[in-house]
Amino acid sequence: MVIFRAAPTGSKVLLLRAYRNWDLPKGRLEPSETPFEAAIREVREETGLSNLDFCWGDESIETEPYAGGKVVRFYLARSDEGEVSLPINPTLGRAEHHEFRWVSPEEALQLTVPRLQRVLRWALDQVGMDLTGS
Repeated sequence: MVIFRAAPTGSKVLLLRAYRNWDLPKGRLEPSETPFEAAIREVREETGLSNLDFCWGDESIETEPYAGGKVVRFYLARSDEGEVSLPINPTLGRAEHHEFRWVSPEEALQLTVPRLQRVLRWALDQVGMDLTGS
């Protein structure tokens, strides 16, 4: 999920770091769960954020296949919450991520890999933000 929030210095995007890789909240479908429901659940499980506003609707974008053919569907949401937690995953016995950051869209594009940059550009277009030169 691409999550934006307003901040005094402009809109911020939530990124999560696992080892050296910056990513967006995402995860696997559980039985009888829609992709949209899975995205909401994964955000809650990975970040503690639960009050998401889907003011741009439920449109999504999928990544191209990567890492053995995985494809991830991303939705777009706004959160008025800034407090993120990185709870322990009971299966792993540790948090899934090492760090989180609310970053500017420009910084998000610099920190992520090309398949996520494409997703971020789509999200920026949806919210009406134009990054000249990126």
